[in-house]
Amino acid sequence: MLRVLQKALRPSRNDSLARAFSRLGWLGFWMQIAIGAIPLALIAYAFIFGSTAGTRSGFPLIQYLTIASLLVLAFTTVWFYRYTRLAARIADPEQRPTESSVQRTVWTGVMASTLGIVFSMLVMFFEVAQLLIYFLRAPQAGIPVVQTTGTPASWVSAADILSLMALILTMFVEVAVLAFGLWLLLRTMIASAEFPHIGDEAS
Repeated sequence: MLRVLQKALRPSRNDSLARAFSRLGWLGFWMQIAIGAIPLALIAYAFIFGSTAGTRSGFPLIQYLTIASLLVLAFTTVWFYRYTRLAARIADPEQRPTESSVQRTVWTGVMASTLGIVFSMLVMFFEVAQLLIYFLRAPQAGIPVVQTTGTPASWVSAADILSLMALILTMFVEVAVLAFGLWLLLRTMIASAEFPHIGDEAS
């Protein structure tokens, strides 16, 4: 078991870099498509049925951060599709890019994934902070989630919890995409079938 893990973490010179880009590129692309459809479906539901979350209304910073997070998710989705096209170029000796060009492409994806995680963490922090404030204002009975004694009235709706669930799923896929990007970055720095001299230059 330890040898299998060690071999997976330390690929040999005969392992194909193009195959790694193709596999992880398609995996990351479809993961982001599947998870990214959830917040888009929530937005469409809110527009069609007029459902609004009680705690998010009137706080535009959360909306701006959410839009920024979705834009970054869209960018990384397109970028992972680009990895699949890059895999075809790496496999073709006549169109093969340089090692530095491949590394720059992966670095861009890693930085975008990191930025998406930062945005998602900020949105989750502000969402949970707002929920905590509303619950602290309510009577501490533990069950009621509606507060009508204050002005204006505040409430916690199912859309708030659904939004947090969507944020957690988005965070999960962003962490997975970052891991894929870091793995591809590591692969570009190790000798492969397409670039067998990388390790020799490093040594």
